[in-house]
Amino acid sequence: LGITPIMDWARQYYKKDYAPNTRETVRRQTMHQFVDAGIALYNPDKPDRPVNSPKAVYQIEDAVLELLRSFGTSAWHDNLTSYLADRETLAARYAMEREQNRVPVIIARGKQITLSPGEHSELIRDIIEEFAPRFVPGGVLIYAGDTGDKWGYFDAPLLSDLGVSVDSHGKMPDVVLFCPERNWLFLVESVTSHGPVDGKRHAELSQLFANSKAGLVYVTAFPNRSVMGRYLGEIAWETEVWVADAPSHLIHFNGARFLGPYAH
Repeated sequence: LGITPIMDWARQYYKKDYAPNTRETVRRQTMHQFVDAGIALYNPDKPDRPVNSPKAVYQIEDAVLELLRSFGTSAWHDNLTSYLADRETLAARYAMEREQNRVPVIIARGKQITLSPGEHSELIRDIIEEFAPRFVPGGVLIYAGDTGDKWGYFDAPLLSDLGVSVDSHGKMPDVVLFCPERNWLFLVESVTSHGPVDGKRHAELSQLFANSKAGLVYVTAFPNRSVMGRYLGEIAWETEVWVADAPSHLIHFNGARFLGPYAH
């Protein structure tokens, strides 16, 4: 079941009415905990489904279902004792399975992080592993977003040293890379279904990084030219476009120079 059907079920059988705008709260503050405890399974039909997919579903774990069905019978206490004895093992097993579906990303020599499964995370990996070595030589990863955890990787002290402080409400780009040699900050948006650096997003990022001591370079990354074609009319001028299936090329949207910051 998805979150909305779960809320509908609670309304029908427990007379508990959850407002539609509490879906995210139920997901983060109830279902996350159920999944971590091994009580519920997340996307058992498709474990690699993206975290932010509208098709995300949950299923009660088989051992929990069997236990609950014995409630009110003479077998309840024995079944509960047996379940609790095995619970940590079950939770650890499901946690391992979830970890196996995550997207590994090499962020430095000998250092790796993992991101939630999905096309968006795969493109973020391409940005870090393919775009950065080609166009940000000697670059340092400052931030990589994650659909499952907004702050997937964040070197806050380094960003602060560059004059930028971001609170939890700041809408960060998907990837932030620093090029020490040129003193440039690359602000990269990973676009698989929405969110190129259009005029509005350009203004938001300009404001968020207004105090940066480094020059700002705005980049929109696409997985392929087919996806890029859907957004060409939205991309802001004086920005760059990178396509993962042609990693050695960069598309420059007008402006007085190729690949560099602008003073506004």
